[in-house]
Amino acid sequence: MKSNTNTILIDNYFGLLSGLSRENKIKLIAKLSNSIVDEVSEKENVVDKFFGAFKSDKSAEEIINDIMDSRTFNRKIEAF
Repeated sequence: MKSNTNTILIDNYFGLLSGLSRENKIKLIAKLSNSIVDEVSEKENVVDKFFGAFKSDKSAEEIINDIMDSRTFNRKIEAF
């Protein structure tokens, strides 16, 4: 069913775009091709963006020490 719907959509778009000049059709093809290439490169970078892509020259111990040193405690204990 979905394939049939996609085919109908493609046929409708083709009907709309068939009146374009040759130059505009070539520009449209180029834009569509570029959008496919961009999608592929974005999918390849998803892992780097969301799953452990943190990069640092510091060692793990140095990072841990930086985190521990940056912690501040400002809790005040009030007397009853």
